Amino acid sequence: MTISSSPRPSTASVPEVAGFSRYPSLRDRAVFVTGGGSGIGAAMVAAFVEQGARVAFVDVAREASEALAQRLVDAGHERPWWRVCDVRDIAALQTAITDAAGALGDFSTLVNNVASDDRHTLESVTPAYYDERMAINERPAFFAIQAVVPGMRRLGAGSVINLGSTGWQTKGAAYPCYAIAKSSVNGLTRGLAKSLGQDRIRVNTVSPGWVMTERQIALWLDAAGEQDIQRNQCLPDKLRPHDIARMVLFLASDDAAMCTAQEFKVDAGWA
Repeated sequence: MTISSSPRPSTASVPEVAGFSRYPSLRDRAVFVTGGGSGIGAAMVAAFVEQGARVAFVDVAREASEALAQRLVDAGHERPWWRVCDVRDIAALQTAITDAAGALGDFSTLVNNVASDDRHTLESVTPAYYDERMAINERPAFFAIQAVVPGMRRLGAGSVINLGSTGWQTKGAAYPCYAIAKSSVNGLTRGLAKSLGQDRIRVNTVSPGWVMTERQIALWLDAAGEQDIQRNQCLPDKLRPHDIARMVLFLASDDAAMCTAQEFKVDAGWA
């Protein structure tokens, strides 16, 4: 919504990262992001690269991913490692994580970001469609954690950040399968935090509100949506991908060394 008294960054493929806090503990650490080629994922990839981390990501969008990597190089940063990967293929996802770790070193941070909020109705869902929604929005996070934990144990610590959503918490309609999958994220976080915590591996959830990615603006933001934002958010500005990246940076850093098993909402006060 355009009612802010101060300018806000535009939704660019490489989001604005100037002004981020500096986290010395992130420099030279290896970070893996699922769904990192566009939207919120691209903002996180750019933010970690700008911090001096060694970043790897996977995405199905080849052109967007290569464009992101090249823009970061053109801006004077290290090129992130990336691979086209459909996370529904768990073997391919875990192989990508293994190969990326071979190139960059064991990962100290995993960001389970990949998701798809395609709209659907209760009546339209078939068993095959339901399974496909879970294969994108639920299964990859568990098996990505499974793949990175041995390396985190070798490092002596780690941070897993699972992207949830406030959509199911505010009873958002039109995506019941997405709501089911995203409501399970807190269970994944809390279900692993105790056992992994013994190895100083922290597990947290970051739940965004309605973030104005290019996809959201193109597909879902209309006059009624603008009114929903004004009515429900406590803060007047639209959420941008870099707003989520800021929270993720903090949770990946040593500044958050005693934060685990928690959900951190970044939603401008909606939920």
